[in-house]
Amino acid sequence: QVQLVESGGGLVQAGDSLNLSCAASGVTSGITFSRYLMAWFRQIPGKQRDLVARVAGGGSTIYAASVKGRFTISRDNARNTVHLEMNSLRPEDTAVYYCAASDGDPMLYKYWGQGTQVTVSS
Repeated sequence: QVQLVESGGGLVQAGDSLNLSCAASGVTSGITFSRYLMAWFRQIPGKQRDLVARVAGGGSTIYAASVKGRFTISRDNARNTVHLEMNSLRPEDTAVYYCAASDGDPMLYKYWGQGTQVTVSS
């Protein structure tokens, strides 16, 4: 039902910033989109995907401890988009970042983007 496409990844130096975007299609309206929990995950080679940040339709957010104070997740329900502002990037932030959507269960993300690579050099 929902298709997600990420963009904005790249190669940066430690301390730099990046802004990731995720565009959702296959939803009938922004009202419909607002019912989805949206999240960013990241995956380091050889490891499982970890939750980076989550934002509910009303704007409430949850962050992984490792990114609190550095990353900001936001959404624009009218445009069916979600964003991740990443500041003070560290080499350990290097990963493939995925946009994901849940229809309400915070433990089950049914829809995933293809991922965008973020590489932070020291």
